[in-house]
Amino acid sequence: MQAIGKYRWTICGLVFFATTINYLDRSVISLLKSTFTKDLGWNDGDYANVEIAFKVAYAIGLLLAGRVVDKLGTKIGYAVATGLWSLAAVLHALANTVFGFGVARAALGVTEAGNFPAAIKTVAEWFPKKERALATGIFNSGANIGAIIAPAAVPFIVEKLNWKWAFGLTGGLGFIWLVLWFIYYEVPKRHKKLTQAEFDYIHSDKDETPALEQVKPSVSWFKLLSFRQTWAFAIGKLLTDPIWWFYLFWLPDFLESQYGLKGTAVSLPVALVYTISTIGSVGGGWLPMKLINNNWAAFKARKTSMLIYAFFVIPIFFAQVAGGVNMWLAVIVIGIAASAHQAWSANIFTTVSDMFPKHTTASVTGIGGMFGALGGILFTAAVQKNLFVHYRSIGKIEVAYYIMFAVCSSVYLLAWVIMHFLVPKMKRVEL
Repeated sequence: MQAIGKYRWTICGLVFFATTINYLDRSVISLLKSTFTKDLGWNDGDYANVEIAFKVAYAIGLLLAGRVVDKLGTKIGYAVATGLWSLAAVLHALANTVFGFGVARAALGVTEAGNFPAAIKTVAEWFPKKERALATGIFNSGANIGAIIAPAAVPFIVEKLNWKWAFGLTGGLGFIWLVLWFIYYEVPKRHKKLTQAEFDYIHSDKDETPALEQVKPSVSWFKLLSFRQTWAFAIGKLLTDPIWWFYLFWLPDFLESQYGLKGTAVSLPVALVYTISTIGSVGGGWLPMKLINNNWAAFKARKTSMLIYAFFVIPIFFAQVAGGVNMWLAVIVIGIAASAHQAWSANIFTTVSDMFPKHTTASVTGIGGMFGALGGILFTAAVQKNLFVHYRSIGKIEVAYYIMFAVCSSVYLLAWVIMHFLVPKMKRVEL
């Protein structure tokens, strides 16, 4: 490693920092739900509508962001996305109505959508195939760190200042990242700190040599949607992304509804869930790398790992039962499921660079991310909104959570089966 060089891990650290800020900014509102219920008169339906506004804009943004990042390149594309979403996060402080928050959340959603297409493209450019799942798992763990920092920081800021400052202070972090990005980032072929040995190692995959990965014309969405590989990734995201959204936006409410935790009291259990999920994010990338180093084909290692992670989600079906014995048992079960999701996520993202040329990875990631956001919209509008409003109105909110956890436990295996049916064997797309 020392002989080859390790600057690529500095780049991974920058992407990790950006993803942490991305999730911190989107998590703030989930910790203010009860504050807005008290101060602004919100109900579950209002909160769900604001959540849907974010997801609709996020879905649209993902489709556009992938194309923009492929066109502008990772350096400028990532910088533009981060600058705009940081501005949108700060502007939440000016909202006072459900409509105002809907507009602010929509602006945040459409701009935050640039993170993952840019991040996946960065990893594809800076890492060989065998390290991509690990690098993706590391930067994707930033989502967990952001979700850990939020319950520790937001209630404290609200208590000492007010909820407007919670948006302003967290949103401002993105501008610090921009300075670091322009200081340390450049594409491998133009980076002055990258050794020739590390450059050759990054481009050691025979089907991804620099000669084969020269700048090529953009590929239309319709062309990309003609491939089974695109649909395998998109359907996998469609089914499993809504589960992560559910954890992110409703975990504080679950802890308050079931166990009466409010304000800073939710910090420790929420932090535990996302700490456990961080282990899954990094470990989820380590396992396929270990299998590949043991001479497994990359695609087989990826799919086998994803099947294992799908089985680890199943115990969340019993989260409510475990919680009846002790709250911390429920928190641990949810944490294991969230950990399995992050392990799954590290690998499903990496299937894009396994199957597609580098100059299309951001576009395909954007398409799949759009389907994931659409799944979140449908899940919130058709299931969560009606489910929670109904059962809370009759004093049986625990039933809503029973149903939600049952859904969470089953969708990963369904997604894996569909993906396997669409792409049973590795076949790289030729454009």
